[in-house]
Amino acid sequence: MRLTPILSVCALLSLVACGPASFVAEVKGETTVPAGPPGLSTLLEAFPSVAGFSGMDFDQNQDFQNQGVSKDQVASAKLKSIQLKILTPTDQDFSFLDTLEFYAKAGDREVLVAQKRNIASLGLKAPNPVLEMDLAGVELQPFITAPSMTLSVRGKGRMPSKEVRLQADVKLDVQVRLVPSGS
Repeated sequence: MRLTPILSVCALLSLVACGPASFVAEVKGETTVPAGPPGLSTLLEAFPSVAGFSGMDFDQNQDFQNQGVSKDQVASAKLKSIQLKILTPTDQDFSFLDTLEFYAKAGDREVLVAQKRNIASLGLKAPNPVLEMDLAGVELQPFITAPSMTLSVRGKGRMPSKEVRLQADVKLDVQVRLVPSGS
C-alpha cells in the first residue's frame, strides 16, 4: 500500500478543517420613529435610518474578525433573517406600520433584500413584539466585498402616538473561499 494517496487525502482534509466554510455574521442597529401630533393621524412617509447600517465595512465586523475571515474571502452571502423588535414603549405594537422594505446599497448599485406588507394586520401584540421580514434571497457577496455597504429601510404607515424605539437584527449566512482571492 502506498502512503502518498493517503497523505494527500489527509493534507486536503486538514486544509478544509483549517478555516470556516461558512458562518453567521450579525449586524444590529437601532432607530426611533417619531411620534405624530397628538390627536391626529399623520402619514409616516419616510422611515428613519437605522444607526449602524450605513457605511458598513465587513472587515470591521466582529463575526468576521472572530472567524479570521476578510470580506475578500466571501464566496457567497445571503440573508438568514431580518427582525425588528419594539424596545420602547413596552405597550406599543406594530399597528402603525403598513409596509417595510430593506435595501442593500454599495456604490450606485441598490437591491431590495427584504420586505413585509400588511404589517398592521399581522396582530403582533405588545409587549416588545418582533417583526420577521420576508427575505428576497438576493446574493449579497458584491455588496459585502465593496468598500462599504448600507442597509436602508423604507416604510409607510401612520406616525405612532408615542415615540417608538426599534432594534433591527440582521443575520447573514456567509460562505467562505478556503483560499483567499489573489493567492
